[in-house]
Parts: sequence; structure tokens; C-alpha cells
Amino acid sequence: MAAAAALLAGCRDAQSALAPAADQAAWVFSLLGLMLWIGGAMYVLVLAFLAWAIWRARRPLAAETGTRGSQRGLSISLGVWAGIITMGLTVLSLASFVVDRRVALAGARDAVQVRVTGHQWWWRIQYRQPGGGWVETANELHLPAGRVTHVELGSSDVIHSFWVPNVAGKMDVVPGRINVLDLTPRKPGWYRGQCAEFCGLQHAHMALDVKVEPASDFNAWLAGQAQGAGPSVDPAAVRGKQIVTQGACAACHAVRGSAATGRVGPDLTHIASRRSIAAGLAPFSRGALQGWIAQPNALKPGTMMPAVPLSGADADAVSLYLTSLR
Repeated sequence: MAAAAALLAGCRDAQSALAPAADQAAWVFSLLGLMLWIGGAMYVLVLAFLAWAIWRARRPLAAETGTRGSQRGLSISLGVWAGIITMGLTVLSLASFVVDRRVALAGARDAVQVRVTGHQWWWRIQYRQPGGGWVETANELHLPAGRVTHVELGSSDVIHSFWVPNVAGKMDVVPGRINVLDLTPRKPGWYRGQCAEFCGLQHAHMALDVKVEPASDFNAWLAGQAQGAGPSVDPAAVRGKQIVTQGACAACHAVRGSAATGRVGPDLTHIASRRSIAAGLAPFSRGALQGWIAQPNALKPGTMMPAVPLSGADADAVSLYLTSLR
């Protein structure tokens, strides 16, 4: 038991249902605890009845012959056992129903409005601005602590599954359908989400960084994300901007405030403010960007992003420009 406890303690991490950081995850965790207690009690009782049955079978047959009281005791025991099972299943069914209703009815009128769209193999994330309109980012979800976030989940291609175990349970992301998930995070920090439904070759590399932060920090972050890309001063970065916003990149990617308005791939307006690239494939860095742009299929086989042929100087300029987009 001590070894099992030590192993379970190792699961309390940034991607674990055993370390709830939101109301919805805490409710599911409490249901898990109830199931473990009832299931554990049932297991102990089964072993006790098994031991009793073995002991009873080893008694001399003569001692049991014609013993009406023994048979009556057995009947009573079976009745009690059936009652215990019925009671346990009833408690679990009612608890499951209550948790399900609490999760489903957790919305609020002043909830933050967020749209999350699954793609092969990345996440498009859009936030409703207080004054109207939407702000778009990718592969990084920010949530205000202590406030409800209303998440609308959709897919552009195949079935995915949105799962941030520290925050809430799984929710399928289905093409042609919008599923809704309300989140009420409480504990600030960084957490990791994951697509939990096999969706193709790079399913394992479809991750999601989730940051729970105080409401004031969230509002400041959202206001910054609503701004367009800042001007470039460095001559090399200016050259990189021309390549990104006027070349092949602009056909798939958007940089707000520029001529790049593509919608196929992630919005790049504030890419340098994100923790990772390619949906969690690698930590964000200038070198990782250069490698990703030059050979995306070498790093993430099957990705929809084509390789962009650039000279060494142009690749340096592009990576310098992208790392300036905060």
C-alpha cells in the first residue's frame, strides 16, 4: 500500500486528474473517491465471503447434514449481500447523476466566451472580446481564475477529444456539431491538455498548454492579444516580415495588421508569446522555428504544413521576425 501511494503521488502533475485545479475536475475527483471507497469495501466483503465459504467447505459434512439453521443463515447472508450490492449501486448512480448535473449546469451569464476548434493536429482558439468581436490564438488556452469560461468545441475535419484533466473531464469534438463545456478554474498555474481521441498520424502530438491566471492578468493578456502585430525596427526583421506577410506564408497564416490573412493554419500575430510550437511538439525558440519552417514533416510526419524553401539569410530573417511577435 505504501508503494502504491508513492506511485499515485507521482501522478499529481500538470496533466493529472488527481490534482484538480477547477470546480469541474474537483467534482469528478470526488466521484472517483466515492467509487474507490465503495468498490474497495465491496472487494473486502467479497474476500471475506470467499474466506468464509472456504472455511465452511472444509468443515465435516456430517456437521452440515440436516442443519436447517445453517441453511437459513446462508439464505440470510445472501439476502444481506444482495442488499449491500443494491445500495452501493444506487449510491453510485445517484452520485454520478448529481455530478453530471453540476457539470452541465455550471454556466454563468457573465462567462468568458471561448471557441476551440480541433484541426489535424492543432487547436484554433478564439476569445470573445468584452466590446464585441473575437481574438484568435492557437494551442494555448488562458483561463481567468474564479470565473466561469464557456467553451464551445468544434472540429474542422475528424473527431477529436478535448481533455485537460486538471480542469475538467473529456468532451468529444465532432465535425458539424458544437459541444459545450463550462470551466471554473481555481488554482493558478500551467496545465497540459491533450486530444484524447485518435485522430490520425500525429494524434499524440496534438497538445494544448493551459494557463489559469488571476482575472486581472487574464484581462491584460486578452487586451494585448487583441492588438495587431507591432512594427519591426531591425532591418533583418523587416525583411522577415516581407517574406511572411507577402510570400507563401500569407496564404495559410494571418498576422493582424498586415497583408497576411490566411485561415488555413494558426494565427501568428503573437506567436512569440506562446510556450511551444506545433501544438506542443517543441518549446518555443528561434532555432525550433527555423527547423519547423524548413522541414515540418521531418519533425511531425503527416503535418499539413508544407516545407517552405528559404535561403539561410531569409530563414534567419523570418525566425527573427516571428520571435518579435509578442
